[in-house]
Amino acid sequence: MTPEPYRPEPVETFLSPEPLAAMHKALVEVKAQLGRHYPLIIGGEKVDTARKVVSTNPSDPAQVVGTTAMASASEADAALEAAWKAFASWKKWPQEDRSRLLMKAAHVMKRRQRELEAWLVYEIGKNYVEAAAEVAEAIDFLRYYAIQSLKYAAGAPVTHFPGEDNEAFYIPLGAGVVIAPWNFPLAILCGMIMGPVAVGNTVVAKPAEDTVVIAAKLFEIFEEAGVPAGVVNFLPGEGSEVGAHLVAHPKTRFVNFTGSLEVGLRINETAARLAPGQLWLKRVFLELGGKDGLIVDETADLEAAALGTVQSAFGFQGQKCSAASRLIVVDKVADLVVERVVERARQLSVGPAEENPDMGPVASAQQENTVRKYLDIGQDEGKLALGGHRLEGSGYFFEPTVFDHVAPDARIAQEEIFGPVLSVIRVPDFDAALEVANGTRFGLTGGVYSRSRDRLERARREFHVGNLYFNRKITGALVGVQPFGGFNLSGTDTKAGGPDYLLNFLQMKSVTERY
Repeated sequence: MTPEPYRPEPVETFLSPEPLAAMHKALVEVKAQLGRHYPLIIGGEKVDTARKVVSTNPSDPAQVVGTTAMASASEADAALEAAWKAFASWKKWPQEDRSRLLMKAAHVMKRRQRELEAWLVYEIGKNYVEAAAEVAEAIDFLRYYAIQSLKYAAGAPVTHFPGEDNEAFYIPLGAGVVIAPWNFPLAILCGMIMGPVAVGNTVVAKPAEDTVVIAAKLFEIFEEAGVPAGVVNFLPGEGSEVGAHLVAHPKTRFVNFTGSLEVGLRINETAARLAPGQLWLKRVFLELGGKDGLIVDETADLEAAALGTVQSAFGFQGQKCSAASRLIVVDKVADLVVERVVERARQLSVGPAEENPDMGPVASAQQENTVRKYLDIGQDEGKLALGGHRLEGSGYFFEPTVFDHVAPDARIAQEEIFGPVLSVIRVPDFDAALEVANGTRFGLTGGVYSRSRDRLERARREFHVGNLYFNRKITGALVGVQPFGGFNLSGTDTKAGGPDYLLNFLQMKSVTERY
C-alpha cells in the first residue's frame, strides 16, 4: 500500500451555488428519513430491544430524528464477547490491509458528505459550515490513522547485542470500550473507534444518547467499507447503565472516553479497581472539559482579536471543549475590545439550524437548564454587556451572552458552561493575564492576541494548555496539524489526531533468541 501524503480535507463554506444547492437537496432527502429506527449491532448482527433511545431535533424538540434500540447489561456482555471473538482474527490482519479498509471508509464517507452534514444539522443543531467541518474531520481521522498505523508495522529499533537476535514489536491491546460525546458525534466517535481499530484492536462503542442516529450512519459506513463482524459493535444506551457496566467489566481492556469532567473522574476511579477475574490494568484515556482563556494585550490587532473571540466563544453555540469562555483583556484596551466583541456578537443570527444561522440551538433540555442556571449566576457575578436570555420558541435557543467585569474566581469564570456565554476578565498587565489564564483546574486550549514577540514566546513557555493559539481563534484543531488534548483536569492528553495517538492502543513485546 502506497498512500498519498496526508492532507486535511478542505472544509466547505457554502459560498458558491453548487455546494449550497447540494446541501439543500441533502436536507430534503434526510428530512424524509426522519423517525426511522436503528438496531444495535453486535458481532455483525442487528439486535433490537423493547426499550428505545429517542433522538430529537434541538431546533424543534417535537420532531423525532430517529430511534435506536437501547442496550442493557446483557447486550453489553454480548458485545464485549463478540469484540474479543473478532479480535482473534483482526489482530492478525496485515497492517496494510487494515489501513486499506480505513481508506475505503474515508472514501465512502466522502461520497456521503452532504448527507452526513444534513444529519448533523437536524440531530445536534449545527449550521452548514460547522457540520461540514465535522464531516471533514471524521474523514481526516480515517485517512490520518490509516497512514500513521503503517509506521508501527516494522516494529521498534533496538540496539545490537553480540550473540543474540533481539527484536521489539507492537501488538494491540484487545477489546475496548469507546464512550463518545454529543457535541462532535460523528468526528470524535469515528476517531475514537478507528484509532484503536486501525492497529488491531476491537471496540464496543456507546454513542451519546442525544446523537444516536448519526452514530448509526457511521456504522453504515463501516459496514459498507467491509469492517469484519464484531470488530466494531454499536451499543446505544444510558451511560449510567451500559457505560458504567462496560467500564467496570473485567474483560474491558481499555476505555476511551470523551465527555464531562464529572463522568470522566468516575470512569477513572472505576476502571482503576481490579474486578474479579481481570487479568490486566485497564488503560484509560480521558478527554474532558475546558475553561479556555483568550488573552488580548494592548499591542494586539483589536479587530482581529474581536473576530477571533466571537468565533471561538459562539461557534456551535459555545458547545466545544475548546471554546473561549474567558476573555482576559488588559485594562488599557479593555473598553475597546469589549465594545468590538459585543458589536460583532450582536450581529450574530440565531435560529433553527436548518436555516443556516450563525448560531443554532443548544443540544438538549439538559443543556438549556445548564445555560439558564449560569445566566442567573452571571447576573450576580458580572455586568451584563450583551444577551442573557433564552429566545422565544420551542427550540433551545439563547442569545450570545457577554458578562463584563467578572472576577477571575467567579463561578462563571471557573466552571464549564458549554453554552454561548463569555466572561470578560480585566487585568492590569500581561503578567496578570498569564496568571489568570493559568488560574483554572483545566488546561485544554488557550490563545493570545499580541504583537509582542517577547510576550508570545513567554506564553509559549508559560501558558499551561495542551493547545495554544497565537493571533487566531482557539477552536478548530485540524487532524495531523494540531494534535488535540489537554493538561490538568482536561484529561490524559492523548493528543487525538497526533503522531503518537495510536501508541496508546499498542503494547510493545521484546523477543530475544540466543545464537
